[in-house]
Amino acid sequence: MFVRELALHDFRSWPRAEFTLTPGTTIFVGRNGFGKTNLLESLFYVATLRSHRVSSDRPLVRTGTDAARVRATVENDGRELTVDLTIPAQGANKATINTRPVRRTREVLGILRAVLFAPEDLALVRGEPGDRRRFLDELVAQLRPVAAGAKADYDRVLRQRSALLKSAGAALRRGGGQADSILSTLDAWDLQLADLGAQVTASRLAVVAQLAPFVTDAYASIAPHSRPARIAYRSATGPEVDSDPGGESSVEQIREVLAARLVELRSKEIDRGMCLVGPHRDDLLLTLGDEPAKGFASHGESWSFALALRLGSVELLRADGVEPVIMLDDVFAELDVKRRQLLAESTADADQLLITAAVAEDIPASVVGRRIGVGVLEQDDLRHSVVTADEAIGAETGDPAATGSPEPESAELGLPARESPEQEVDDD
Repeated sequence: MFVRELALHDFRSWPRAEFTLTPGTTIFVGRNGFGKTNLLESLFYVATLRSHRVSSDRPLVRTGTDAARVRATVENDGRELTVDLTIPAQGANKATINTRPVRRTREVLGILRAVLFAPEDLALVRGEPGDRRRFLDELVAQLRPVAAGAKADYDRVLRQRSALLKSAGAALRRGGGQADSILSTLDAWDLQLADLGAQVTASRLAVVAQLAPFVTDAYASIAPHSRPARIAYRSATGPEVDSDPGGESSVEQIREVLAARLVELRSKEIDRGMCLVGPHRDDLLLTLGDEPAKGFASHGESWSFALALRLGSVELLRADGVEPVIMLDDVFAELDVKRRQLLAESTADADQLLITAAVAEDIPASVVGRRIGVGVLEQDDLRHSVVTADEAIGAETGDPAATGSPEPESAELGLPARESPEQEVDDD
């Protein structure tokens, strides 16, 4: 599988951009804040319908415009499909597949399968449960696109039920007959939450069961002298859910357990005005030996575990019959020399490898291919990204041989990178 064409319109820092890509390695080089990460982010959005950096779509739309557009043509075993996504600043996304409008945007899931390595991956080990749930849901969306629909429906029901819990608490404090009506309505929402929550949990359990051996093996190859790495699902619903193997046959069992827990916790939920049980409170437990990785793993072990999660994801997608596009977002700069080389070796056989780097020297010498320079122009007090060079790096000599567009004379490549971390997240 590989992306043959990528076109952007008003996506982040790119007013317009068109790239013709090929199998093999392509490296986007540019200083921090110049927009290279936005290119990988756009492809990851096509693969998962979410950004790897922000939780909402609004930052994806270029400042001063109404909508962003991403078009990607993906080739897989000789078959081409073109996904065209329109991401408005407000309102629902729209999508077409080969120019045919689709009723639901999530129908594009599965067309592009990708694994993205990024500096933010350290949060998978050291961060909050939400980071790990997000990681699992991204994998589920690519492996089981239908299950992504259950997750979206669950999130909608969760929001509505949470609002109802707050209303129930206020009504009970006021007294009167309104509380009885709200509690009766809450029964119906409990059934929906239990049903959708069971589907989400079963899908996650099945993916974790498949992923676990790949992660253990990947960690052992990265850190052979460290303790063994393992992953396991931890459900807030209860340990009886954790031991479930996942899959369609387990949905009914999980539904019954979750429904019972909702009844048991209703008073507490009304008091606190929030849902206290369900897949939105679950976690992926990472352990090294007998200890949790969070809080006990060293910095090097944490990075090794984060890499193992991504490398395991690659192997899981391969086992499912598809070679994913692998994207490395400035991750070499975060690693020591040994881990850089191990990552380069582990991803060398990808059908398509897309890399970003602020400094080309951060990339191991063994990584060769096409190099595209990314710079910025400043116009009307706004900065936007541009391509400044396109060259091939020879496999034998490592010397660049220009094959594409020359550097534009007007490109202000000397502009300093933005110092504000929040601004860099938006525009890098």
